[in-house]
Amino acid sequence: MNDISLDPGSAPFHELLGMHLVEWREGFARVVCEIGEKHMNRSNIAHGGVVLSMIDQAAGYSGLWCSVPGNVRKAVTIDLDCRFTGRVTHGRIAAEAKVLSRGRNVFFVRTEVFDAVGTLVAFGASTHRWRAGSESVEGSPPGKD
Repeated sequence: MNDISLDPGSAPFHELLGMHLVEWREGFARVVCEIGEKHMNRSNIAHGGVVLSMIDQAAGYSGLWCSVPGNVRKAVTIDLDCRFTGRVTHGRIAAEAKVLSRGRNVFFVRTEVFDAVGTLVAFGASTHRWRAGSESVEGSPPGKD
């Protein structure tokens, strides 16, 4: 898998669920996850929390791309909604997030989740607030919170 280079340990939640950031540019992020036994609910389908987590992670990253190599940007999720349109039992799912608009301190995102054959299985809308110093695309050096 061609993960985007991130600092090791910078996203332990990704590691826990097996999510990988595979495409990242200004205003867009794509996160994938290979669905396996650890992702299943009692009905033997992927737990909705996995899909919702992918929406949240992809959406956040879509507003955090940084133009200066080595610098970082951070944000928090203010609001997130999700609609499930299908179910997943196996295979790779992908969450694709696009920033729809942005203000001085917040950005708004639409995210869609597709199964291995490209069928839409969920979508969401979210609002995120940049943390101080993360509002500009240049970001800031790591460790400056």
